[in-house]
Amino acid sequence: VLDEADRMFDLGFIKDIRFMLRRCPKPELRQGLMFSATLGFRLMELAYEHMNQPETIKVESEQVTADNVEQRVYYPANKEKIPLLIGLLREMTDGHTMVFTNTRAAADRVGRTLNANGYAAAVISGRVHQSKRQTLLRKFHDGDIHILVATDVAARGLHIPDVTHVINFDLPQDAEDYVHRIGRTARLGAKGEAISFACEDYAFHLPEIEDYIGYPIPMESTETIEFQKFERPPPPPPRKNKPRRGGGRPGGGRGGGRRRSGGR
Repeated sequence: VLDEADRMFDLGFIKDIRFMLRRCPKPELRQGLMFSATLGFRLMELAYEHMNQPETIKVESEQVTADNVEQRVYYPANKEKIPLLIGLLREMTDGHTMVFTNTRAAADRVGRTLNANGYAAAVISGRVHQSKRQTLLRKFHDGDIHILVATDVAARGLHIPDVTHVINFDLPQDAEDYVHRIGRTARLGAKGEAISFACEDYAFHLPEIEDYIGYPIPMESTETIEFQKFERPPPPPPRKNKPRRGGGRPGGGRGGGRRRSGGR
């Protein structure tokens, strides 16, 4: 049984999965089950490669999104996204907010910017170890951290309670990811708010998202929000280079060592 197969792909375990499957009995001699929140091309390729004529079963809910999530979308330019984000956060007097980005670099940049402007924010991305993620989630639940900045890969499979606002800093490139993101709020009958930024890099994904959820997302004008000046964060510390294996002595390359004198 292979559970959360899409997450295994996202976390880079596909080589380990193939290694184990190749050491199992032949597909004709065993029964295999694979479960996944999404069924992309890579997953179907894996299924047909290591399973015996697999059958696909999809379970779809009648309603894709919850009624008690208030959704809206803004159309900022890329350079307006940070001041718009800070302007929106200053209007949110309480609650817990999740900010989603499409890349780890964007998550790090947004997290550093929010911290530089006085917000208690933390970043959950693929670079963060599982133990530290659990510590950050506990601080988020206890109120020591008010904002979590996350990528889809890092947040998938984590139980994050009490989220009141979801902000798609980057509009997701997959419609199902949009549903998963905004499903972080308005749980157990509570109300929630989902705000999306459709900038020039990702706005073309919006029609697919609206087709998937079955209705247009209400548009808001950026003129209703006061864009805030913000402090730019200090540059991130340089990453430490790993020591090279098997390196010789410094200066011991070509011509760097002592020559043997000849003829004397």
